Amino acid sequence: MAVTALRVARRPREFVGVRGRDAASYLQAMVSNDVEALGVGESCEALLLTPKARVIAPLVVLRRAVDDFLLLTEDGLGERVRATLLRSRFAAKCEIVLEEHSSIVVLGSVEGIPTTEYGVSAVEVLDEDREATIDDEELELMRIRAGTPRFGREIDDRVLPAEAGLDSRAVDFEKGCYPGQEPIARQHYRGRVNRTLRVLELDGGELPEYDAELELEGKVIGRVTSVTRDGDSVVALGYVRAEVPRDALLRLGTRLGTQLELPSPRP
Repeated sequence: MAVTALRVARRPREFVGVRGRDAASYLQAMVSNDVEALGVGESCEALLLTPKARVIAPLVVLRRAVDDFLLLTEDGLGERVRATLLRSRFAAKCEIVLEEHSSIVVLGSVEGIPTTEYGVSAVEVLDEDREATIDDEELELMRIRAGTPRFGREIDDRVLPAEAGLDSRAVDFEKGCYPGQEPIARQHYRGRVNRTLRVLELDGGELPEYDAELELEGKVIGRVTSVTRDGDSVVALGYVRAEVPRDALLRLGTRLGTQLELPSPRP
């Protein structure tokens, strides 16, 4: 039987280590997911939030030992995460430090940290030297088609986690208090958001600018956040008013945009 070659992409990351006797309880009080429930070697997505539930940083939390966690965050956010955690540490007995690691995304069945960012079975593998076979443009296309938000594009201080779909993957609604819990819970139990993140396919042409306006029947109903090419077409992520039907044709200037279905099941 032929063996399918693994597909590999580089994944820019920054890393923060949290270790010590109070590491688990302190992180449990600071992030949006139930990290105390993780077994050694297990991981989960989580959010570090302001009291008003704006995202300071998206995280993947890996439990390396009973009292030792590694936080994976986006490139450029490591110091922001470290500084935020240090400011609130007070009497908690834990060390919070930046760490140096490398990360790759491997598509296929191998050992690693599961990731749902690309709409296919994939893992992140740390500190392993493999040659990249997927370039940045292809990985970005996969992310956009999977409807996965990225910090600095879909995630900024204008956006609440539920609008970006982060509540379904990075929030535990049964756990105890953490910064931002009250507005997160209020929006969840109210049951509605004003806008949702959607995948669009646009007529070919120039790539639209960040925050370019989307219209329906002459009214602005959303904005574009990420774009890339897929052959002769342009694929984009954007926020669209929740009441806009999923089958509606949207306009970006003179161009038409079709709303695409997310992969099933959605990551």
